[in-house]
This record gives sequence, structure tokens and C-alpha cells, in this order.
Amino acid sequence: MNNKQPPPPPSGPDSDPRVSHARAIVNGGCDRFLYNNLISLYSKSHHHCSSASSSSSSSSYSLRVFHQIPNPNVVSWTALIAAHSDTFLSLRHFVSMLRHPTLPNQRTLASLFKTCAALSSLSFGLALHALSIRLSLATQPFSGSALLSFYSKSRLPGDARKVFDEITEPDEVCYAAIVVGLAQNSRPINALSAFAEMISCDVRSTMYSVSGALRSAAELAALEQCRMVHCHAVVTGLDMNVIVGCALIDAYGKAGLVSDARRMFDEGLTRINVVGWNAMMAAYAQHGDKDSIVELFRSMEAQGLTPDEYSFLAILSSFCNAGLDVETDRWFTRMIEDYGLKPGLEHYTCVVGAFSRAGRLSDAEKIVETMPFVPDAAVWRAMLSASAHHGEADMAWTMAKRLLELDPHDDSAYVMVANALSSAGRWDEVAEVRKMMKDRRVKKEVGRSWIEVQGKVYVFFAGDQRHEMKDEIYAKLAELMEEIEKLGYVPVWDEMLHEVGEEEKRKALWSHSEKLALAFGIISGASPPGKALRIVKNLRICRDCHEVFRFMSRVLDREIIVRDVNRYHRFLNGNCTCGGVW
Repeated sequence: MNNKQPPPPPSGPDSDPRVSHARAIVNGGCDRFLYNNLISLYSKSHHHCSSASSSSSSSSYSLRVFHQIPNPNVVSWTALIAAHSDTFLSLRHFVSMLRHPTLPNQRTLASLFKTCAALSSLSFGLALHALSIRLSLATQPFSGSALLSFYSKSRLPGDARKVFDEITEPDEVCYAAIVVGLAQNSRPINALSAFAEMISCDVRSTMYSVSGALRSAAELAALEQCRMVHCHAVVTGLDMNVIVGCALIDAYGKAGLVSDARRMFDEGLTRINVVGWNAMMAAYAQHGDKDSIVELFRSMEAQGLTPDEYSFLAILSSFCNAGLDVETDRWFTRMIEDYGLKPGLEHYTCVVGAFSRAGRLSDAEKIVETMPFVPDAAVWRAMLSASAHHGEADMAWTMAKRLLELDPHDDSAYVMVANALSSAGRWDEVAEVRKMMKDRRVKKEVGRSWIEVQGKVYVFFAGDQRHEMKDEIYAKLAELMEEIEKLGYVPVWDEMLHEVGEEEKRKALWSHSEKLALAFGIISGASPPGKALRIVKNLRICRDCHEVFRFMSRVLDREIIVRDVNRYHRFLNGNCTCGGVW
């Protein structure tokens, strides 16, 4: 006997599809139109159910109703497919639909592309794309936007853009999909270009397109771009939307302007959810501002909001970046014991980073060995960086080997361990590192830095000769280098440059991308005198550039902010907030 109970109604009798179903039967049965509506109602009930058993029962109801339809049409099949979206049943029903035979419409394909993205089924999605071309549906806005979202979520942004370019008349949904897709795939400049194109075409923006543009501006740390998108959000009224509000806080925080992020946070305090609070705390965390983040955490609880794992990740990051191992450990323990939250790998990485930065390398190693996660590259890189900083060549060698097991082509690992071994005078092992790098054909990734001037982002590569102002840039850089040498700057040679002469080494160091960006920022007036110069780099800032920027902050009497792949560096009066470990 089947004792399984039907799912409870989501809220109120009229929201239970079984009530509508019963009324239809009492009133004399159902026609196909009503059956289709019932399938959709059961589908919505399925998606709102919290328990797996209730969800499964609702899904089975939709299938039973479908089988009662004498001649199901494309709407019937689409309703059934949507009822089982994000599951393989959806794809099976589609195959049955084709065998019926019934051809899909835009809504059918949109639901199926969403399912393929959720299931990471690239092959099925490609087959659907081919069918959509055959049926002339790939260029229609509804199915086209779903198709380009599928490619974006499959980490194929180039294909997503091709799909977008072929859509006949892209609407706001299509533009939002391409902006978000490019932003999620680390194509920030392309995403901002698509957003600008959308505005120029007088297509209405949505909270998704605006938040996607803000995410891209945040990745570039492009302050003026953040402000321009912010102005657009104000004009369109989208700045009052909670998703856009959280994106604004995140964008200003990642652009290095924490004060603006806090202003946005305070203005939207009444409507900001936990995501917004976490974004504000993350902004403080990136700069190691532990006092502000603890104050915010307490205010969050006073507002009746419950901190989640992201709240604690922000707190642990702030103490880790501030180099405070005891406080990091204490908050990690509180997370588990007082709040009942299960830490993830990122939380353990913060503790490992804090311990290793403080010189507690053996304690950090014990955590790595006992934590319930397989260590990733970030864990080994934190250990490697700290052990090299503390002159522990043996441990640096060990950590480098662990890191290179995961990624044999991580050029930064070779550089850090070679520098650590050379500082200890272990030249035979330095030669071994060089040989490993040569045998594996590892080349140092090209450094790339960018700086924003009057809303435009300028990108520089190491040794860049492309810029129309290159003569002025290199002349200004030479002038600044002479000034800091008078203050005691001594070049910090990269051990990987051992095969070239001193003059070549000097030229190589001088032409690093962040130095060129800094020189350009000064001669082009990237920010008014007295304001910080902001530079973003795609790699870890090297030891020489870090030393140069320390001295530059004294010579220029200005704050210099560099966001590298690891963290923010704020240089002022010859000091950096990272404390020399990054």
C-alpha cells in the first residue's frame, strides 16, 4: 500500500494546484488548455517545495496530468519539460516530444538551454543549438538569450557573443544576458562595451545588466566606470534595487574606494540584505581594516540579521590580511562553536595564511594536514610565500613542490622558491629550479597592469612600446627612479633574471607593467594631486616593484594603491599595508 502523502500547499488553499485540479473535475472535466495550466501550476509547486519528497510528488502530479491529455501540443510538452527543468527528465521528455512528433518553440528551447547549463551538458546543448538554427529560433530574442546564457555558463564567452551578434533585435533580456555572461567569464572590458552599446541603442537596462556592468567595473577596479554606471542606475531608478545596491557596494569596495562603498551602504541600510552587509565587510577585509569590520559585524547582529559563512570569510580575511594570527584563530573557533557554521576551504586558507604570516609555519602545516579538505593551490601558495618571507628555504622548497604538483606551469612558484633558495646561498638547488622550469618549458606570464584616466582604462604590458606617449612615460619613469635611488632604493633582483647582465636586469625591472602604468598616471593626471593613484595588476606584484612603490609614495608624497592578484597594497609615506607579506 502506498502511504506517501501528497505535498502540502505552499501557502493558502488557492496556491495548491490540487485545489484547482479538483475544481476542474467537479465542474465537468478539463480541456487541453486547462491541463496545460495545471501542469504549469504543479511545476511551480514543485519548485517552491522545500523537501525532496514533496518536490518529487509535485513533479509526478504534473506527469500524471500530462498523460491525461488526449493530444498534447507544443505548449503541453513545454509545460512538462519546464516542470522537470534542471533534471535529466527534462531532456528525456524532450526526446519523447520529438518522437511524438512535435517541434519545439522558443519557450521549449529556453527551458532546455537552462537545463543543459545546470547539468553541464555541453553536448546536448550543442545539439539543441543546431536544431534551433534549423528551426530559425536561434536568432529570436527569447530562445537566443537563453542560448547565449548557456554558452556563458559553459565558460564559452566567445560563442555567447557570436550568438548575441546573430540575434535579430536583441531586447533588454538579451543585453542583460551578454553583459552578465561576459562579466562572469572575466571579460570585464567586453562586458562594459556591451553595456555601453545597450545604452546607445536605447535598450532599457535591467537590474541584471547594471549589476553585471558594476561587477566588471569592480574587476577592473575602474573607479570612474563605477561612477558612470552608478549615475545611470540613479537616472533609471535602479539604484533603489537591492541587487544593484549590493553591486554598488561591492564595486566601490573593489575599486579601492571604501568610503564610497560605505556611503552607499549607509544610504541603502533599510533595504540592504545579508549580501550587502557581506559586500561591505569584504571591502574592509581587502584592506585589512579589522576594526571597521568587527564594528559592522556587531551592527549586523544588532539589526537582527544572522551572519553566514561569507560574513565570517570577510572577518577571517581581514585579520589574515592584518597579520593577526591569534584573532584569526579565535574568530574561526567562534564560527564553529558559537554560530554552528561549517567552515569551507577558504576559511581554513585564511587561518593557514594568518599563521604562516606570523611565522607559525609548523602550526599552519598541521592545519593543512588535518583539515577536512584537499589543499588547493591557494593554500600552498600562502605557505610558500610566507616561508620564503621568513627565510625558511627548506619549507619553501617543500611548499613549492606541493604547489607545482597541482600546477607544474605556475611561474610564480618557481620565482618565489628560487629567490628563497638564493637568499640562503643554496645555488645548486637554485640551478635545479631553473632546470625544472626550462625542462617543463615554463615561461613567466606576461605582466599586465591597467590604470583609469578620465573614465578610460589604459592597459600596459611589461616592456610595452605601443603607447603613443611611450617616450614621455619612460622619461618620467627614469626621472622617478633616479629620485628614489637618492633615498636609498636598491634594485631587488629576480633570481630568474640570472642569465642576463646587470644593465639588462635593470631595464627589465624598469619596464614592469605597474611601473609604466604609474608613470603614465602621473603625466596624464590620472587623479588630482593629493588623491591616490590606483593601479591594478593581473599577477602578484614583484618584490622590486613593491620596493619601488614604497619609495615612490615618499617622492610623490601621494598614496599609491595597487590591487594585485592576491590583495590590495596601499603605499603611503614609504610603508605598505601588507607588511611585506603577500
